[in-house]
Amino acid sequence: MSQPIQSNASDATPTSGAGVSTARRSKARFQILTLLAVGTMINYLDRTVLGIAAPQLTKELGINAALMGLLFSVFSWSYVAAQIPGGLFLDRFGSKLTYFLSMTFWSLCTLAQGLVHGIGALFAFRLGLGVSEAPCFPTNSRVVATWFPQSERAMATGTYTVGEYIGLAFFSPFLFMLMGAFGWRSLFYVVGAVGLVFGLIWWTFYREPRDHPSANQAELDYIEAGGGLTQRQSESAAENAANAATSGFNWRTIGRLLKHRQLSGICLGQFAGNSTLVFFLTWFPTYLATERHMAWLKIGFFAIMPFIAASIGVMFGGIFSDWLLRRGKSPNVARKLPIIAGLLLASTIILANYVESNVVVIVILSVAFFAQGMAALGWTLVSDIAPEGLLGVTGGIFNFAANLAGIVTPLVVGFIVAATGSFVGALVFIGAIAMVGALSYIFIVGDIKRIVLVD
Repeated sequence: MSQPIQSNASDATPTSGAGVSTARRSKARFQILTLLAVGTMINYLDRTVLGIAAPQLTKELGINAALMGLLFSVFSWSYVAAQIPGGLFLDRFGSKLTYFLSMTFWSLCTLAQGLVHGIGALFAFRLGLGVSEAPCFPTNSRVVATWFPQSERAMATGTYTVGEYIGLAFFSPFLFMLMGAFGWRSLFYVVGAVGLVFGLIWWTFYREPRDHPSANQAELDYIEAGGGLTQRQSESAAENAANAATSGFNWRTIGRLLKHRQLSGICLGQFAGNSTLVFFLTWFPTYLATERHMAWLKIGFFAIMPFIAASIGVMFGGIFSDWLLRRGKSPNVARKLPIIAGLLLASTIILANYVESNVVVIVILSVAFFAQGMAALGWTLVSDIAPEGLLGVTGGIFNFAANLAGIVTPLVVGFIVAATGSFVGALVFIGAIAMVGALSYIFIVGDIKRIVLVD
């Protein structure tokens, strides 16, 4: 029997049982959250290390700027294409095995990029990296829905999402120094090896709630009472998903899901937010070097600032959303307000076109990236709206749409810069897309509630 959730700040929760009056809730869910945060940090280091290696790599392999833009984009081709199959695999085989295999194979693809001597092999390993990383965020969403009550999910999502930015902000200087000392290939060796080691750590320590040795009954009751899944419920959902994958599931289900405005609206909104993110992950160093004429050492210093701002924005957005929910605000207000505000503020990136001072430009870009971090709560909404037994598929659809930005944005920015010789139009494009995303959350998404598929 689930116990009532305590409204005070204490972790003391009444429990039933002879001779036991109260028990303090364990915090095993935060151990799991730490695993997700570190895994996400490694994920983003693997996919963006090419951008750091690009100055040396392009010279050695004879890659021009247009081809480099294609290589930035090609990762997302396979990443997007594998979203729905990855979601089906997740629903069938569960979080532990899916994440372990995903991290192992993406780390091998990263390590292998350090061995290439031609564009064909680099192209192939970038495609492999995209396929391997595809199940990561659907798995993150499933783990959060399993381990956290609804009132903590935005905080949990913000915490693991901040790993995207923390790794890039604090490890980029180290990676630049490593490249200077040992060459660009060393980046892929080191980052790939770290991922392989962490894959073993994940396999060793990840457990479902009722299997976790550190999760006591008080914590399990708290998770269950808040809408999280206990092991018993997880097994039922996994069984249903397996049945769906082997018999009842068909591709028509995807169309039925997309007919619901909640899912189609957040897909468009996340595409908009990811466009800002992708710009910073790919073209941002080039922008500083060519448009602002900064030296590489100065770029290494200034590039840290927006990523730190983005990491703060992610945490602020999650904490603010959960605070609103605890204050009695509806999910419509608590979940959508930080995202809408973040997307609107991200559109101010356009202002960088109209200032001369490099310091002011970095401030504007930092504010825009902070705002994009606030808008990175979309995965929390996936947990809230996904139909029973279809969280992996719903997450796959969402990530498919969101990461179209990884294909579109590098190419569009590259075409604009090539055609005009300037980043002015590129920043206008990024700002306009952010505005479209805000309008999607305002006018399309509607009520945040679980989707029920009716035959």
